[in-house]
Amino acid sequence: MKSARGRIELLKAIAHPLRIEILEQLEEGVKCVSDFEESIEASQPNISQHLALLRRYGLIDYYNDGRLRCYFLVDPVVPDVLKILRKQYKGSLPAPACCPVTKKGTYPGTRRR
Repeated sequence: MKSARGRIELLKAIAHPLRIEILEQLEEGVKCVSDFEESIEASQPNISQHLALLRRYGLIDYYNDGRLRCYFLVDPVVPDVLKILRKQYKGSLPAPACCPVTKKGTYPGTRRR
């Protein structure tokens, strides 16, 4: 299990629309930079910078196939995180019974003054 710092670093690494798009494409399988250029509206140097960051955080890796650099997912938590980000939720969680909004109950903890 990742430490709290590791989970925070994971979220920081993922927290960019282009990196999410890259990771979603890598869920489908190995891709090289030219594959991303065809489907992502960004320059090759920009895509390469994001790939380097994702690799630095240990989420992806690559191998060379001739002149091509082929990227793939390595961190098994990435598909789970992406699945949660894609999930559509309806409504909100209910307010707690002690909430001033519901005007029911009292705070269960000790109040500090």
